[in-house]
Amino acid sequence: MDRPGGDASSFRLDGRVAVVIGGTGVLGRRIAGALAGAGARTVVVGRDEARGEAASAALAGLDGDVRFERCDATRRGDLAGLVGRVLRSHGRVDVLVNGAGINAGTPFLEITDEELERIVAVDQLATVRACQEFGRYFVARAASEGTGASIVTVGSTAAAVPLSKVFAYAMAKAAVHNLTRNLAREWGPLGIRCNVLVPGFFPAEQNRSLLDEGRVRAIVGHTPLGRLGVPDDLAGAVLLLAGDAGRFITGAEIVVDGGFSAVSI
Repeated sequence: MDRPGGDASSFRLDGRVAVVIGGTGVLGRRIAGALAGAGARTVVVGRDEARGEAASAALAGLDGDVRFERCDATRRGDLAGLVGRVLRSHGRVDVLVNGAGINAGTPFLEITDEELERIVAVDQLATVRACQEFGRYFVARAASEGTGASIVTVGSTAAAVPLSKVFAYAMAKAAVHNLTRNLAREWGPLGIRCNVLVPGFFPAEQNRSLLDEGRVRAIVGHTPLGRLGVPDDLAGAVLLLAGDAGRFITGAEIVVDGGFSAVSI
């Protein structure tokens, strides 16, 4: 991941392999499309095979080949198997995107242990385990070949700004923001960059039930650009973090929220 950059070519990912965990969702699919459109051979990862095949079919014809791999990212064994399959089929991995996520709008005193454990498993532990399983490969390759990698974890504005109704989700996302900064420090000398992509309010499966009309009005009114996000808004930031254009960026939180977090009153 050390090609010279400075122009549009530094956003290209030709010859590289990207794995997008959570790539079957609304935002994950667009992230996968951005990577494949820039030339990366892209592996879309999810638990639902029908959705996965539909996502890979929808992205067919882009510059980079797109394939689906079924994996439950909350299970370490599934992730270890995924690493092996991708290396056998593609020969390498250069970009890992941790994009799996779920949410629930449960009042704090009503959150059950079952709900808490389910959200933490997907939003926090899946990222921890994916970074470990792919990290073993990244670290070994860096030591033997001097080749770096990029890990992009999808975080949330809720990790830093208290937002109503998303207690467990916000707690889990805050943890992966912290994890990312620690990994950036640990693996930076090896050329393994670790960053957080921080979307603002983007309607998706996990939060549609939370975005009622009144809440949307409040969010848009608090957002300088005056609208909710759409999946295409993430494409440029993803390519910045994934490739040579961002080769000196690590331990960062790249916020894509229309200015929401810049407004205090």
